[in-house]
Amino acid sequence: MRKILIPLALVAAASIIITAQVKPGATAADVALYTGADRMEKLIAGAKKEGTVSIYTSLQTADIGKLGAAFEKKYGVKAISWRAGSEDIVQRSVQEARANRFTVDVMETNGPELESMHRENILQLVKSPYLSDLIAPAILPHGEWVGTRLNVFVQAYNTKQIKKLDLPKTWEDLANPKWKGKIGIEQEDSDWLAGIFTDIGDARARKVFKDIVTTNGISVRKGHTLLTQLVVSGEVPLALTIYNYKAEQLKKQGAPIDWFVIGNAVARPNGMAVARKAPHPHAAVLFYDFELSPEGQQIIANLEFVPTSKKIDTPLNKVPMKFVNAKVAIDEYDKWKGLYRQLFNIRGS
Repeated sequence: MRKILIPLALVAAASIIITAQVKPGATAADVALYTGADRMEKLIAGAKKEGTVSIYTSLQTADIGKLGAAFEKKYGVKAISWRAGSEDIVQRSVQEARANRFTVDVMETNGPELESMHRENILQLVKSPYLSDLIAPAILPHGEWVGTRLNVFVQAYNTKQIKKLDLPKTWEDLANPKWKGKIGIEQEDSDWLAGIFTDIGDARARKVFKDIVTTNGISVRKGHTLLTQLVVSGEVPLALTIYNYKAEQLKKQGAPIDWFVIGNAVARPNGMAVARKAPHPHAAVLFYDFELSPEGQQIIANLEFVPTSKKIDTPLNKVPMKFVNAKVAIDEYDKWKGLYRQLFNIRGS
């Protein structure tokens, strides 16, 4: 009799797991951890009942709009986004969670900020079938957020002022006096600096950037979009820390800008997570799957981002990269921020 009861108990437990994510009041965990063969069918049915998915994102409005529109067209579920800077997303998400006011389903932003939300225990592990398609740096050990795209730091130049043949091939080349007054950098790219130091070594990196600043100076600007626009205008002919997607977008629009890479490109996975208390859990997990699917990743590639899916080909797939670990970016933030400000003579808070 005992041998019969044990299997029956296991069947009953399995039944609870299988039906958990479609019961009234299903939690994000109920939905996100379900791996049955009918997973997609149940996600779609549940999401249609919920009707909407709420996304907090730092993507440009036009970019998240294209992802959201494709999701809506495919599933008939409305994607409502609130756009803000990555730090504001963290602040709002944490404040709402502490106040037991749950309005966000999916956070879509920078890797270090997602990692900080993981540490606040407000994210939900999701067992998506598309995780196996992703590059290793996109997968976190805890699984509570996933890299959907790479922010790749590249060097960019004004094609009217600088000839391709004259571009520097090494960091040391930038200490040549011919670059005096022509180089710019973004104000807060300490994670890029960490990647460069890891790539070329502490001693070499300290010396080369000190030599560049001493010999030629460096223009420090706040905001990657602004810095990219200044390359286009010619005010900053050569920038060291441009996001490749923005340079590529403007290049395709006919702007006089192109990008290149000195050594290994420094890359930081950015991505998304499902909120642990998501009010629309089926829609949240469905959107998560959609952005990781080949269809969603191709949309990301079409926007000139670098998708993390190995199934999508982009020009940067052939560029050697050094990845910045989001955990290190948080734990060693003060160290790299201080060194960044010291090397590039950045004043103020």
